[in-house]
Amino acid sequence: MKVRARVVVSGRVQGVFFRVQTRKTALANHLSGWVRNLFNGQVEAVFEGEKHDVEIALDFCQHGPVGAHVEGLDVTWEVWKGEFSDFQIF
Repeated sequence: MKVRARVVVSGRVQGVFFRVQTRKTALANHLSGWVRNLFNGQVEAVFEGEKHDVEIALDFCQHGPVGAHVEGLDVTWEVWKGEFSDFQIF
């Protein structure tokens, strides 16, 4: 089943290659969408793909790359739209 999830990650998640590693995780799991830094120090991402693959990406976001310290994860499940052809860093 195809799904879409929007996640906002808080903690020490900027300046630790969080976006780069999120993109690598998404591409390795055949996901499309995007990831970006927010002005308040959080990272936001949208993942689209098979539910199991999206859950793998969300699991990565729960921990982040080496150097990150994730304090919170706010996930919103949305209806799959199929609007992305790849996974971008903004």
